[in-house]
Amino acid sequence: MDLHPNIRLVARTELDHVKWDLCIDRAANGAIYAYTDYLDRMSAHWDGLVLNEYEMVMPLTWNRKYFIYYLYQPFFCAQLGIFGNGITAHITEAFLKKIPSRYRYWDIYLNRDNFFEVEGFEMYKRSNYILPLQPSYPELYDRYAQSHRRNIRRALDSGNEVRRNPDFREVIGLARAQALRYSPIRAEDYRNFEWLLEKLKGRSLTEANGVYDRRGLLMASAVWIFSHQRAYYILVGNHPDGRTSGASHLLIDHFIKAHAGENLTLDFEGSNRQSLAFFYRSFGASLELYPGLRLNRLPLLLRHFRE
Repeated sequence: MDLHPNIRLVARTELDHVKWDLCIDRAANGAIYAYTDYLDRMSAHWDGLVLNEYEMVMPLTWNRKYFIYYLYQPFFCAQLGIFGNGITAHITEAFLKKIPSRYRYWDIYLNRDNFFEVEGFEMYKRSNYILPLQPSYPELYDRYAQSHRRNIRRALDSGNEVRRNPDFREVIGLARAQALRYSPIRAEDYRNFEWLLEKLKGRSLTEANGVYDRRGLLMASAVWIFSHQRAYYILVGNHPDGRTSGASHLLIDHFIKAHAGENLTLDFEGSNRQSLAFFYRSFGASLELYPGLRLNRLPLLLRHFRE
């Protein structure tokens, strides 16, 4: 074990984006959120911690408010943290200790391979749910809760149908209308994400589905992004009229049916909300924990700082 890993901070403008992206490609815990294009679009600013010649990397997504520099989790980036192969508690500690002291406040999510006890850094548990799709569809369907099966039948009996590849703007519109009540996602974030989706679509890394009722109204929709044998369930939207129609159940069931038997894992991106956790578990999904990390080194008068 290297007791003193050669980890250095590299400004985004100095990063070798080819080597960085190759590291993410090869990482067992690689994720779509960690590629340079994704970070460039979704983060206000970011720099990187790099081990040796890009053997492992950690994006530092940061912003500034007044004179305070802080680390934060960008929208549509469920997990970041350290990426690579053979990550250990020692390596995790070394990366965290290399984060510059100018970042006085941290509120970030690491990834499933970064969950270690590290002295001086208090990790807390966040919940994700995953569903391996290698079994056949009948096998997967047998694991659904009875209530989910009833909702799928109700959606079909009501005349709902699934359509492939609706316009991203329509999907974003529904997701945004739903999120207005509880999320501070800005119009600019949605525009940046739409740009990313169009680029990923050109590389056949996305799939969008929508459930439409008899009137042709979009009741439920989502985009899936593919990376590292995972399909990330993202940009989810539900019309108020579709909440009791089973539209969202039908949407996910359609995706599972289309990809059953593939070497793919459906990644629900997690939620600590009990209602959503129950919803995902009822498709047969299992819990996968990943760490959140908060650190507050602000003066006492600023301890209640929020980005």
